[in-house]
Amino acid sequence: MDKTFSIQRMPGFATIALFCFALLYLPIATLVVFAFNDGSSIVMWEGLSLRWFRQAWNNSQVIDASIRSLQIASVAAVLATIAATMAAIATTRTRSYRGLTFKYAFINQPLMVPEIVTAVALLVLFSRIKVMTGYSGLGYLILAHTAFCIPFAYLPIRARLESMDLSLERAAADLYATPWKTFRRITLPLLWPGILAGFMLAFVISLDDVVITEFVKSAGQDTLPTYMLGQLRRVVTPEMNAISTVFLLISVAIVTLFFLISRRKV
Repeated sequence: MDKTFSIQRMPGFATIALFCFALLYLPIATLVVFAFNDGSSIVMWEGLSLRWFRQAWNNSQVIDASIRSLQIASVAAVLATIAATMAAIATTRTRSYRGLTFKYAFINQPLMVPEIVTAVALLVLFSRIKVMTGYSGLGYLILAHTAFCIPFAYLPIRARLESMDLSLERAAADLYATPWKTFRRITLPLLWPGILAGFMLAFVISLDDVVITEFVKSAGQDTLPTYMLGQLRRVVTPEMNAISTVFLLISVAIVTLFFLISRRKV
């Protein structure tokens, strides 16, 4: 008789699992369904239509906010990935020493501190800089998103580095390759899947961010999430459902690609 413990064999496991999945995905499914509603109600079905997708596509504010979101997320993800790659190499390609654990905690600080605290701190800091410099462009949002996204990019890159076989790097060093040449010819090609995964994760986090963006942005700098939040405060229409559905599909596609890349082995 097999006495190996398995949570799946516990009484009621399937029921509880299905209940949890329903709580998680039923609201999302409802949102997607009513994005195709022909009427103006988000609770009464009035027929199948792409009306709200067309309306969102023709809404100049939605287009501007979407372009701004993509610009900020792209630049922030690139900067965060570069910083995370350097940090990951510095903390994995070294001997253990006192203070290394503190560096791990410092890099991952945005994950441990509540996002609202980070947002308020950035608001105070950037407001002083705005007064002193007079600059109020998108640079503040890019810097804020970059700082917040670094640990998200750092985790898959570090995991990739720790799982890599060091024999090729050691062989390159034995053959008198410089550290830069070893990195460029050996480490970087092997690390590339982790870098891509970190970039995509940082991109999704930046693209979806609301709290930090809401606190840091200046007038006329709405991203798509903050634009939607503002609209939901006024009136809720299936147009918000349509925008959310497209946003959901983009996020799922990026996260799926991240998952597939992260599964690759060295």
